[in-house]
Amino acid sequence: MMKKLVLVVIVCLMAGNLFATPKKDPIVLISTKYGDIRIVLFHQTPLHTKNFIKLVKKGYFDETLFHRVIKNFMIQGGDPDSKTAKPGQLLGDGGPKYTIPFEYNPSLFHKKGMLAAAREGDDVNPLRASSASQFYIVVGKVFDDAGLDKIEKRINTIQKTNLMWNYIASNASLKERLDGFKKNDTVAYNRQMKQLSLLADSLYKEKKQYVIPEAEREVYKTIGGTPHLDASYSIFGEVVEGMDVVEKISLVATDKNDRPLENIVMKVRVLKRKEIKKQ
Repeated sequence: MMKKLVLVVIVCLMAGNLFATPKKDPIVLISTKYGDIRIVLFHQTPLHTKNFIKLVKKGYFDETLFHRVIKNFMIQGGDPDSKTAKPGQLLGDGGPKYTIPFEYNPSLFHKKGMLAAAREGDDVNPLRASSASQFYIVVGKVFDDAGLDKIEKRINTIQKTNLMWNYIASNASLKERLDGFKKNDTVAYNRQMKQLSLLADSLYKEKKQYVIPEAEREVYKTIGGTPHLDASYSIFGEVVEGMDVVEKISLVATDKNDRPLENIVMKVRVLKRKEIKKQ
């Protein structure tokens, strides 16, 4: 009974709210036709927070769209190309020319309401650098222990694969040899990749395996989220008001590319402290 009580308390604390955040953490307001979303930006991720604030103050996000929406997963925005996009136009490639280095903080995980940076996949972005402007807000779903066990296994497989590709990327002569095999000798390429996979298995066994902490499990089993994204994307904020608005947006009709059929335009600004409700 005491263990359950402790976990309930931890879940409540980890759920987070505006009034538990340090005063120095900035609050941004995203306004849409469905309502307003207030988001606290974390001081634990200074690179992402500073960059986001800079873009907000420039009006970078104003008139952009939530261009990618997936039920029980997330809503995504921040593509400047969406300002002038034609109906049905594929979006998701726009943004500043620079990226933001991966900022991983073990205390931040993909529970419902978290704000994180979108990015290109590991195959072309093994260092997991973030898009400078595109972001997503987690909607997710509630999981059971069996589902979380499967995600742990999947994350460990992904991290082992990433270890192999990082090893290749750090060895110029090996990468050149593999590129040559890939073009001219498929058998040799497959043989070399199998050897590298075995090496990755060996190296990964020496590392601590990824395990979802018990307190996070309780959050995913009660509040919900997207645990399969943990340790792979930079989380830098959290919705503190307007999660109902996020959920409404997540349920709109979309096309085959997950773009909403109706344009969901946003305006974003940094709130002044006097605008934040006191309780």
